[in-house]
Amino acid sequence: MNIRLPDCLARSDLGQALRYLQIYYGQPYTGAYFDTWASAGSDPERITADDLVAVSFLSVVVPPMAARELLDTRADEFTALLRSVGPDRDLADQAEPVTEDQPGSELYRAILGLYGVGRTIGTKLLARKRPRLFPIYDSVVAKVCGIGNFHWEPLRQVLRSDGLYERLIELRGRAGLGREVSALRVLDVVAWMEGKATGVRPTSPEELLGESLTGLRTADRE
Repeated sequence: MNIRLPDCLARSDLGQALRYLQIYYGQPYTGAYFDTWASAGSDPERITADDLVAVSFLSVVVPPMAARELLDTRADEFTALLRSVGPDRDLADQAEPVTEDQPGSELYRAILGLYGVGRTIGTKLLARKRPRLFPIYDSVVAKVCGIGNFHWEPLRQVLRSDGLYERLIELRGRAGLGREVSALRVLDVVAWMEGKATGVRPTSPEELLGESLTGLRTADRE
C-alpha cells in the first residue's frame, strides 16, 4: 500500500505547508506542547507521567488502569521493551523493512494490549519516546494520506525514495522549529492541518472520547 502525500507536500512550492506549520506552532495549537513537554526532565527508556500529559495535548487520554500499568505495575517491562528498540533514529535511515517481529512492533503490541488503548493512543505514546522513528496515527491524518491498517513500512519507503524526508527537514528549518520536532512530526502536523482546512473530522472512538474529556474542540486539539 502507498502513502498519499498531503496536497501541500505534493507540490514543488512548499509555501502552504510552511504556513500550516507556522500557524500550528505560532498560535500555538495545544499539540505544539507535545514535542517538548517534560516538567521533570525526559527519560527515553521509561514511560513517565509527563508522557501521559503530553499525549493529552493531542486530545487523547490514557485510561487510568493503562496508566497504572505503564507507570507502575509493568513499568520495568515497558522499559525493557524500549531498550530493545534502541536509541531514537530517523525512520528514513532504516534500511530494512519494518516487520512484525522487530522490537518496535513488539513494544507496540504490548501497548495495544493495555485496556482502552488503541492505535491512536498507542502511536502517540510511541512517538513521545522515539519521535524520529515512530509515526503518529490519527483518523484525520489517515483520511488525508490514505492510510490503511499498517503504515510504518509504506511511510519508510516514501521517506527514502521520494525526497520527502529532505523536504520535511527543510520545512522544519524554514519554520524556525528545533530538532525536537522530528520529520515525522512535521508530516503529521501538515497532514492534520490540511485535513482540518478541508473539513475532515476525527472518527476514531479514542479521539472523540479524548476530545470530550479534555474539553478541547477539534479546532484546538493539535
